[in-house]
Amino acid sequence: MNVRRSPAELDAVVVGAGPNGLAAAVTLARAGLRVRVYERADAPGGGTATRELTMPGFRHDVCSAVHPMAFESRFFREFGLRRRVEFVTPDVSFGHPLGLGRAGIAYRDLSRTRDALGADGRAYERLMRPLVERSTAVADFTGSSLVRVPDDLRTAISFGRRALEQGTRAWNLRFREAAAPAMLTGVAAHTILSQPSIAGAGAGLALTAYAHARGWPIPVGGSQAIADALVDDLRAHGGELVVDHEVTTLAALPAATVTLLDVTPKALVRLAGAAMPAGYRRALERFRYGDGVAKVDFALSAPVPWTHPELSRAGTVHVGGTRADVADAENEVHRGRLPEHPYVLVSQPSLFDETRAPAGMHTLWTYTHVPAGSPADRREAVVRQIERFAPGFRDVIIASSSRSAREVEEHNPNYPGGDIAAGAPNLWQLFRRPVLSMDPWRTPMSGVYLASASAAPGPGVTGMPGWFAALSALRHEFGTHALPDLSPRD
Repeated sequence: MNVRRSPAELDAVVVGAGPNGLAAAVTLARAGLRVRVYERADAPGGGTATRELTMPGFRHDVCSAVHPMAFESRFFREFGLRRRVEFVTPDVSFGHPLGLGRAGIAYRDLSRTRDALGADGRAYERLMRPLVERSTAVADFTGSSLVRVPDDLRTAISFGRRALEQGTRAWNLRFREAAAPAMLTGVAAHTILSQPSIAGAGAGLALTAYAHARGWPIPVGGSQAIADALVDDLRAHGGELVVDHEVTTLAALPAATVTLLDVTPKALVRLAGAAMPAGYRRALERFRYGDGVAKVDFALSAPVPWTHPELSRAGTVHVGGTRADVADAENEVHRGRLPEHPYVLVSQPSLFDETRAPAGMHTLWTYTHVPAGSPADRREAVVRQIERFAPGFRDVIIASSSRSAREVEEHNPNYPGGDIAAGAPNLWQLFRRPVLSMDPWRTPMSGVYLASASAAPGPGVTGMPGWFAALSALRHEFGTHALPDLSPRD
């Protein structure tokens, strides 16, 4: 690929070695540019880091553990992630316990899920089948800026109609029993939005479609494997990575034609200082962050003793009870309160990947939602909630590591107040992310681009915001519209 090279030592500087920063860096390096990445932490990874958090030999994912977009993201498809990282994809994508030994089970096979749902099976299938059959089109529509005409209008309309239904009080009209609606709300609640909400329903429907199309894969060895694959490719194409290096001002960075920032708008304002035009500063200061997460990791002596046996085959379990129970808990958080019976996301990757824990032992990953910036330690609340659906869980805990929302932000400033979405993913901010623009990654500062989850298309381990930012930089600063070849080269 022919690009205009900078006379400076570097063509591009990237700040942040999370999945989006690394996606941007890989794209620019593959275009033949000289790229250097700076990372605040002592190792790359960001939202895909894996560390020993409880005891030696127990490997825990620091943020993301299960990756619904690993097979559907356009960037990861171009990058050939499935050829670079070993994944295991459970037959049960997610489960949702309801108490009294009942549960909703989302198999990768939609027909099998329909059959297990009984009276609501046909209604659930009619809702999901069109999205499952066009899951890649759904991913391409939801995985790009919404300020444009969709390439596949038919899929966009079908998706939008379903999001309007499931994002409003009409959400129960097609259902008669508890399991199907609870399953849908359990996925929608990943967004940390009030329930029901159109944006939450849209995200939930997309993720549920991927659950039945390709499944929700888990990287062998931990999510760090995704970051490592990106770093390996960056270095293979001449890029550099500098860790344990915090950037406090753009002025301190080496001269380069472009600077791509895997940071929040709040951090961008601070880094740019007086160099940022006043109007753009005001626009970024209007960007709003959402509620946060408290995270609890466990080392276990045995698997979680779920009362429903199929939950032990699920890569993810949404613990919270009925649709109404989950909505009540999430709406309590939205009102600034800690729910007595919180919604808890749970994953036990050691059931599928023996590298995560010593022989016979297990790791358990959990998140629960809390008001932004909460200092509350939610370990006991999480244990109590899991115990409701898995009596005896407390007895298999060997050790735990707990982080409040405030501590989550201290660990990673890209999560203000513990907001792992790096900005509330409500409907308005899916269009205005971080500003209303056909090219929201490009800032009015010469050569400066925003490449984080705070930019379109938003949160999730997709690499898409970084990829889009890099493609914008290649167009505007280096005069090329060609897509760099990102495929593995054996």
